[in-house]
Amino acid sequence: MNIPNQPSSLYYTDEHVAFRDTMRRFVEREIEPYATEWDEAEEFPRELYKKAAEVGLLQLGYPEEYGGITCDRFFNVIVAQELARAGAGGIYASLMSHTIGTPHLAQFGSDELKARVLPSVLAGEKIAALAVTEPSGGSDVAQLKTTAKRDGDDYIVNGQKIFITSGVRADFYTVAVRTGGEGLGGISLLMIERDRPGFERTKLKKMGWWASDTAALYFDDVRVPVANLIGEEHQGFKAIMHNFNYERLGMSASALGYAQTCLDEATSYAKERHTFGKPLIENQVIRHKLVDMAMRINSGVAYLENLTWRDMQKERVVADVCMLKVHATSTMEFCANEAMQILGGAGYMRGGKVERIYRECKVMAIGGGSAEIMKDLAGRQMGL
Repeated sequence: MNIPNQPSSLYYTDEHVAFRDTMRRFVEREIEPYATEWDEAEEFPRELYKKAAEVGLLQLGYPEEYGGITCDRFFNVIVAQELARAGAGGIYASLMSHTIGTPHLAQFGSDELKARVLPSVLAGEKIAALAVTEPSGGSDVAQLKTTAKRDGDDYIVNGQKIFITSGVRADFYTVAVRTGGEGLGGISLLMIERDRPGFERTKLKKMGWWASDTAALYFDDVRVPVANLIGEEHQGFKAIMHNFNYERLGMSASALGYAQTCLDEATSYAKERHTFGKPLIENQVIRHKLVDMAMRINSGVAYLENLTWRDMQKERVVADVCMLKVHATSTMEFCANEAMQILGGAGYMRGGKVERIYRECKVMAIGGGSAEIMKDLAGRQMGL
């Protein structure tokens, strides 16, 4: 991945470069030294949220009146790339869960609700999560079954959610519920606080992202004020789909960042490791593996940057974003596999970046929309 260090870049200014330096120092100081410890512990300290807020990590793209920082979307690309350098997807996923848990609120929520939630989340004092997926279905949002029935000034919520990032520790949950009839038109979004009676959570064990507290959520006659409705009733599907686009762009950027980390780790090891009297990297087959990794990464980054710019120009890029996510996550999987092969037994041992990334490839190809669904959606958008 070509990290720009000159303001003559097509996309990156001096401000972007300075911010990248800040993010890199933050990751090197606050995350990398503890990544293995936190992964094994299956959690990380809540203080990390406040530290992230201190360097401006949590506030990017949110309104200034709630503590946010106005910026273009290339700052978000930089965040994704730099956080990926730690090779710790679970930390990244939970630390940044507000980026999928609060955009709907920032865009469609009432002034009162935004003032009640956003300042504490952006300051790193509270944690936000998104709850859409259910046991009966994932990407098929139109079929969700969790209900919210109006009862005076409250909704009464019943149902379940599954695979929710920051599901145990979050303070605020943006929850997709069915307030109307079947299909897309009956879906709404509610902001539900963690301490409401009848709201329970169960932590889940998983293959990767150990440091992220993924959970199942249970709602049993949970009363939620109508004032917690995000946007208009029955209009939640549009908000969910709009923000899926940005989630997929972010996942693509991070997947390419993880791929680059695999390339960096494999290159460093190949230079240091000696076999049969010479450095591993002097073997042509090894150099070819590294070149293959670099080719895929560079093409993906070019696609990512072009789409980010086009989105900023208000172009409709849904099909391309879907294709980019497939390309980026398959690149991550390819690079993790090749890096593991180059590192051999050293790569297979727990505690290394490549080993963690290798375990986390599949969640990237599934989360935010599986590769199969992304291709199908891209095809429909293209009129195929």
